[in-house]
Amino acid sequence: MIALLLLALAQDARPEVVLTDEARRLHRSALVFDGHNDLPWVVRSRGKSSFDVLDVARPQPEIHTDIPRLREGGLGAQFWSAFGPADSATPVIDILEQIDVIHRMIARYPDVFELALSAADVERIRAEGKIASLIGVEGGHSMGNSLGVLRRLHAQGARYMTLTHANTLDWADSATDDEMHGGLTEFGEEVVREMNDLGMLVDLSHVSVDTMKDALRVTRAPVIFSHSSAHAIAPHPRNVPDEVLALLPANGGVVMINFYSGFVVRDSAALMAGMFDVRRKLRQKHPGEAEYRKALNAWRADNPIAAGSVHDVVDHIEHVAKVAGVDHVGLGGDYDGVTMLPQQLEDVSRYPYVTQELLNRSWKPDDVRKVLGGNALRALREAGEAAR
Repeated sequence: MIALLLLALAQDARPEVVLTDEARRLHRSALVFDGHNDLPWVVRSRGKSSFDVLDVARPQPEIHTDIPRLREGGLGAQFWSAFGPADSATPVIDILEQIDVIHRMIARYPDVFELALSAADVERIRAEGKIASLIGVEGGHSMGNSLGVLRRLHAQGARYMTLTHANTLDWADSATDDEMHGGLTEFGEEVVREMNDLGMLVDLSHVSVDTMKDALRVTRAPVIFSHSSAHAIAPHPRNVPDEVLALLPANGGVVMINFYSGFVVRDSAALMAGMFDVRRKLRQKHPGEAEYRKALNAWRADNPIAAGSVHDVVDHIEHVAKVAGVDHVGLGGDYDGVTMLPQQLEDVSRYPYVTQELLNRSWKPDDVRKVLGGNALRALREAGEAAR
């Protein structure tokens, strides 16, 4: 607790970021393209999969995302996460239902969202003043070990798939579970090649370092890390080590920085390093959902972490830019998928503070635009060009 207090005092030494007209103009001129938002899961779990129950056209202060704050944050393109628990007995059904939530969201608010299937779609939709809405499947368990299901997910609009989530699969090792394969199996390599053929981005958030390296060796298109940060800054297994960052220039890939305090603040990341193991043990001990949630909340209360600030997130952006290059870093906020966010990044209205802090650190406007979304758009375009 004392260490956390000292950490908070050290963070307080860095002043709050103050928005300027220059930053606002630059932010409005850029494509802000976020790699990961879990609103569809929140709509399913809290809103019974109904936008009548959870109407995001109205302010929803208990969550991170609603349309008024998306507008305020200047978001231009979003990968909405289609997520289902890795331990579900019906993973394929779960993911198809989540994709259905995203499609229904787009249909419910057609003046705000439009489905994007390509980089050209993103540019056109943004030019029309709407938010280009893409689908990202979180976790290869969702394809049920079937390339046919993978192709079906693509046909339903998915334009990336995270190879694993928290658990190691039959064909790929996770960063937060036992490593069984030393990376990808032969079938795992086949999954990567099929995704290349389809034009789906290979997402390496959540996977082990060996899986990262294997995927980078096999792929013929840029990869993304849709919501990961830099391991050298915050030592959590979900973050990307420098040895992998150094491989990105040859591939063209992009690390989209996660905003979760437990991944971006050094001491918080150290405390959260075993969080997925804790969840598995609690789930085994408390099979009922209510009991599990109560036990998990109690564990969090007993293991507090420092929130950090926008400065910590920009530290990660600068580190990735230093090691991999400015063409290989972006934003993957993980809004509505995390329990704590840094100060001045508390919800989707706060993206302009990243823009301001990059300017405060003497970044060139063109490089700021790359981070905000230009790099992600380029990776999406090149993945499409590499398709069969």
